Amino acid sequence: MSAEEELVARELAELETRAAPGLVRADAGDIERVVEAALRPKRLDEFIGQERVREQVSLVLESARRRGRPPDHVLLSGAPGLGKTSLAMIIAAELGAGIRITSGPALERAGDLAALVSSLSAGEVLFIDEIHRIARPAEELLYVAMEDFRVDVVVGKGPGSTAISLAVAPFTLVAATTRSGLLTGPLRDRFGFTAHMEPYTPAELERVLVRSAGLLEVDLRPDGAAEIAGRSRGTPRIANRLLRRVRDYAEVRADGTVDRAVAQAALAVYDVDELGLDRLDREVLGALVRRFGGGPVGLSTLAVAVSEEPETVEEVAEPFLVRSGLIVRTPRGRVATPAAWVHLGLRPPGPVDVLPFELGDAG
Repeated sequence: MSAEEELVARELAELETRAAPGLVRADAGDIERVVEAALRPKRLDEFIGQERVREQVSLVLESARRRGRPPDHVLLSGAPGLGKTSLAMIIAAELGAGIRITSGPALERAGDLAALVSSLSAGEVLFIDEIHRIARPAEELLYVAMEDFRVDVVVGKGPGSTAISLAVAPFTLVAATTRSGLLTGPLRDRFGFTAHMEPYTPAELERVLVRSAGLLEVDLRPDGAAEIAGRSRGTPRIANRLLRRVRDYAEVRADGTVDRAVAQAALAVYDVDELGLDRLDREVLGALVRRFGGGPVGLSTLAVAVSEEPETVEEVAEPFLVRSGLIVRTPRGRVATPAAWVHLGLRPPGPVDVLPFELGDAG
């Protein structure tokens, strides 16, 4: 059995004991997801990066342990892949508690949430991913469950309906969101601790890669780790994913060792350039520069130009392009910066009339 197969087997066994029934599957389509989960740190002292957040979480947990009570509800925000789910599972592990895992879109009705929270054991952790997408009826019921540890269930309809109040065992809600601005004020205010997770530095990603390479038994050299880390967009999930793809290349077309040359060749095959831009990123950037002269151009027009949905361009490609300083969002549309032209091997046109820091954000 390979190192990856052993990781998958161990992770499936652990998820079966800790996650809610029905959430663990082992079909081929889920193996990639299970491998990602297996590479996650299991304890707080194994968690790499996010030093300030780790310190804050450690204090919250230690205080709760000393008081003998569940900690306050926790809200984690940040871009996808920064470790919010990992941190939620670590919180449960540090507390020695079970964890139930669900997501905002799965909670469409208040009854769904009522059934879930009423089945929680004392001290158990409830993790809701993408909580900003929870349905409003379920959100309103969640207020009471978080604050008073009870749920009010309405039985029947019309004048004959009856409200039944059900007690809920004290629990800790850990919620994750990639768009904290979409949370309603009442929901946000009910979290006793909030933390924002920042993109990782290349040095931190190298440490993540070294740890993952050890678990996967990959012969990763320091220069290979540095090359992969520099193309991972500041995201551990992407770093681990690229590591596995580079490993595949190294096993098939090299001697199995991942050094800088092998990493560069492998990432070229997988269309990941030196800045970490993938095919969609480059298509968006290329359309903005070559077809529209650098902009400004509206989001819908840009999406049509690359044959993608506007939501895909806005949520998948645009955040990293903006963070990298390659495009800016203005009231009139998206504009390519001089750095975008240079990255595409083109000369920026004429003098720059408007500097990036003078451009306001567009909605």
